[in-house]
Amino acid sequence: MGRAFEFRKARKMKRWSAMAKTFTRIGKDIVMAVKEGGPNAETNSRLRAVIQNAKAANMPKDNVERAIKKASDKDTANFKEVLFEGYAPHGIAILIETATDNNNRTVANIRSYFNKCNGTMGTQGSVEFMFDHTCNFRIPAEGQNVEDLELEMIDFGVEEIFADEDGILMYAPFESFGAIQKELENRNIEILSSGFERIPQITKEVTAEQMADVEKLLEKIEEDDDVMNVYHTMQE
Repeated sequence: MGRAFEFRKARKMKRWSAMAKTFTRIGKDIVMAVKEGGPNAETNSRLRAVIQNAKAANMPKDNVERAIKKASDKDTANFKEVLFEGYAPHGIAILIETATDNNNRTVANIRSYFNKCNGTMGTQGSVEFMFDHTCNFRIPAEGQNVEDLELEMIDFGVEEIFADEDGILMYAPFESFGAIQKELENRNIEILSSGFERIPQITKEVTAEQMADVEKLLEKIEEDDDVMNVYHTMQE
């Protein structure tokens, strides 16, 4: 098993945001997908992926359809994806993915969290290089042989594949998302969910007290409505 497997296992054991927050994130993803490629999922691959994720998160179909309809309205504000970087106490690098309709508000909020928790907000590129930007796909395990599938999908960019209790998970570089999505659809393999993650290249071990300091900052950041994902280099 490789880094993606260990990363996934650690994040799965970690607390996760409430269902309401998950739905909010998916709603923003729908708006960005519709604004980018239109409301027709058949012709909008990004929207197809978001709808699959909504289904995996048990988001009601009515909510999804409402979000698509709302996103199609010209008066609906679009969300801009903005990346923030910095350091928590004890030298832990933090990478924050946001989706915001008011960049000034988001910048001010993120900066305040770092300041209040003895962290340091960094400049663009200051920690991003410490993380590998990856994409992932989850498919049903039934009828699939992991080893055979791995050999077949290498040509499309898949670097790591493993099975767990929820199916088969594939990891690849960020740039391979479109090729893998297209190949799975061509093979009529159901995509249960897909997404992007940033996997730290190196993690740092900290004491229990130091971990509490870092967690305090992480919790403040994760509670912000504009924040979509938070990644860090602390060993979990």
